[in-house]
Amino acid sequence: MFRSSPHLVTQTIDTRPPLSTFFGVAASLGLTLALAAFYTLGAVTVPLLVFTATVMIVGYGLAHSYEHSRLGLCNIVTLSRAAMVAFIAGAVLVPDRSVWIVFGIAVLAFALDGVDGWLARRTGLVSDFGARFDMEVDAGLGAVISLWLLAGGIAGPEILILGFMRYAFVAASYLWPALQAPLPHSLRRKVICVVQIAALIILMCPLTPQAVLLPIGALAAVLLSGSFLTDILWLARRAG
Repeated sequence: MFRSSPHLVTQTIDTRPPLSTFFGVAASLGLTLALAAFYTLGAVTVPLLVFTATVMIVGYGLAHSYEHSRLGLCNIVTLSRAAMVAFIAGAVLVPDRSVWIVFGIAVLAFALDGVDGWLARRTGLVSDFGARFDMEVDAGLGAVISLWLLAGGIAGPEILILGFMRYAFVAASYLWPALQAPLPHSLRRKVICVVQIAALIILMCPLTPQAVLLPIGALAAVLLSGSFLTDILWLARRAG
């Protein structure tokens, strides 16, 4: 998930990544998550397991590829979004309970996307680590929402296209190494990501008419598939 940065080799004690702050914030969020999951979902095991695994992976990335000495509110916001993703993961097992609460958590997680990047730029804490962290949380949000929709019978297995396209791409990259090459920054890719999550959240909303569920999901899936196909073709041409 995260790669080591050569810059960290020459870091002094004063510029080491703020691991103690990170794990302190993670502990507070974990406690909040446990309480929220217990009182709304009736179970805390899955949310805490998902969040703990996330914290361990992100902590490793922070230690090996973060170049600033301050954690910053930007990364705290992203970590908070990761806790929301863990909450929704727990809701997959009880999709009929607290539907509006799960929907609200998903909306909040989506609304905060972009806030972390804005904070990073404003405070001078922009990093490859932060960008990757944000991207992985976005991917996780899409995955857990799609699973929740499937578990609740709101959508069929085709909804997994919206939630797991990125993970399929990553898996394919191990079979076709050309897909592991870096991609250029793309506004198209960012817009499609917003469309993907927005479509999933619309499908979650209890007020969304049944008649529009399939068209919205299908349109978003076509746009997302086209975006990935564009990137795959670009990488294939680059690989020669």
